[in-house]
Amino acid sequence: MEIRRDIYLNRLIVRKHNGFIKVITGIRRSGKSYLLNTLFYNHLISEGISDDHIIKFAFDSADDLIKIGEDPIVLDNDREDRKVDPTKFLNWLQPQIADQEIHYILLDEVQKLGAFESVMNGFLRKSNLDVYVTGSNSKFLSKDILTEFEGRGDEVHVLPLSFSEYYAFKGGEKSEAFDDYSIYGGLPAVALMATEEQKSNYLISQMQNLYLRDIKNRYGLQDEITIGEVLDVVASGVSSLTNPRNIANTMNTIHGSKICEATVDRYITHMEDAFMLTRVKRYNVKGRKYIGTPYKIYFEDIGLRNARLNFRQIEGTHIMENIIYNELRYRGYQVDVGMVESRERDVQGKETRIQLEIDFIATLGSKKYYIQSAYALPDQAKYEQETASFDKTMDSFKKIIVVEKSMKPRRDEKGYVMMGVKEFLLDKDSLES
Repeated sequence: MEIRRDIYLNRLIVRKHNGFIKVITGIRRSGKSYLLNTLFYNHLISEGISDDHIIKFAFDSADDLIKIGEDPIVLDNDREDRKVDPTKFLNWLQPQIADQEIHYILLDEVQKLGAFESVMNGFLRKSNLDVYVTGSNSKFLSKDILTEFEGRGDEVHVLPLSFSEYYAFKGGEKSEAFDDYSIYGGLPAVALMATEEQKSNYLISQMQNLYLRDIKNRYGLQDEITIGEVLDVVASGVSSLTNPRNIANTMNTIHGSKICEATVDRYITHMEDAFMLTRVKRYNVKGRKYIGTPYKIYFEDIGLRNARLNFRQIEGTHIMENIIYNELRYRGYQVDVGMVESRERDVQGKETRIQLEIDFIATLGSKKYYIQSAYALPDQAKYEQETASFDKTMDSFKKIIVVEKSMKPRRDEKGYVMMGVKEFLLDKDSLES
């Protein structure tokens, strides 16, 4: 059974023939190669594109490397200083571009090609080439890779499976599927695994032997233990306000480390560049400005976060918030953490300034939504606490409360929409409900 990635496939389709290099980015194992070489390739064939006008090459494939006269054993793809000879690749490619009709170039793991930026920029100067590339590791994981293509790179960022993609593939009872997704996340390989043992062992291994190794190799880091400890503290505090100083203080207290906040900040930046996690700044709704710190950190895949902690801290509140954040990004929204300042008087009549949090401000063009992730609302006091920030915004943007229990969307007495998290995730139009 095929895992469908329709939202990303459509993002590639609408970018056809736009004169840009289409750059598919994302955390390793998120499904970039499958999207390009299977789903998009099949789309081109279905559109009547002749197979000889679709040129595919994977720079991590021994079969493909042999085609161009490279020895994959000698090349040793794990070495950052060993690259595929661009002349050999171009000598193989050029005879296949036999006419002036559009040729679709699909290149996988393109960071393994020597001087790949120059090769790609050369493609931009040929009007009959429509180029799509994926890459992982090294600087191709960096968020500034698009600058390498002279401002003519068009990014499609691929996340691990959303819950709707996961459930469309797995099926079954929704609550059980959500529980499984909340623990093991949405990496496509995990969705294909049958047992909890397989899933947990795979995620733990990938986190240690793939993701952290990539960061260590890319930046030449010697202290692998310390960067792992930073990741542990970040994972433990997922979805909570934090900053480098707090993380450094925690490490120095728990591990007896001597790490400074500048080093913590640098390590978190490395993890961001590898798309393992994202820092989200707070936005002052009334002041209309961003606040540098504290900020929140969310993981690209919640299963990898849980694996880093050996599945010992499965807190429903924080995990649900992380999943909602990734869902909003999956739908194409820009997402901020909201903050509303208010002045209140205490029982003695003294005025104090308080800051009320809005979990997410989701923006897409002229659309804007305020969203609270409230795991449970057992009583009126908790409800008032969760909606206090909504009350203070004094604007007309739609306000949504997402809870853990199953609930169809309904408006409450304040006009706020409340719905269950599974209903929110499985209905692509839930923000409009």
